[in-house]
Amino acid sequence: MEQTSVTLPEWTQKARYINLTTFRRNGQAVPTPVWFVVYDGRLYVITDEQSGKAKRIRANGRAQVAPSDLRGTPLGEFVQARARVVQDESLRRAVDAAFDRKYGLQKKFMGLVARLSSRQSGDSTCFIELELDSPSR
Repeated sequence: MEQTSVTLPEWTQKARYINLTTFRRNGQAVPTPVWFVVYDGRLYVITDEQSGKAKRIRANGRAQVAPSDLRGTPLGEFVQARARVVQDESLRRAVDAAFDRKYGLQKKFMGLVARLSSRQSGDSTCFIELELDSPSR
């Protein structure tokens, strides 16, 4: 994605969770509460490579986000976004470090749980980049 100069909403600096809504091929919305970080003017979320949200992003890249509570209840207006799975290894490392700084021990604990679960074998962590649309779009 090319760099743009979209001003991020104020909530991106203080919220701990967002409601990431992705869309199935038939247009049905699928909301999910997720952790996020801001890095270089974009939002990033962390998930499993085989998660439904990662698959939906690969299929169409359409998303919307809003600040939320732990359960995903929106606490503000939704913003439309274009999403993609991050492939660049240096960007992946930088975003992973940003998650370490923001979520600290919580992230380490969740990573341990994921590695111990039978669902994940090896490192299947995936980062999704969200480029928010400007309000005028």
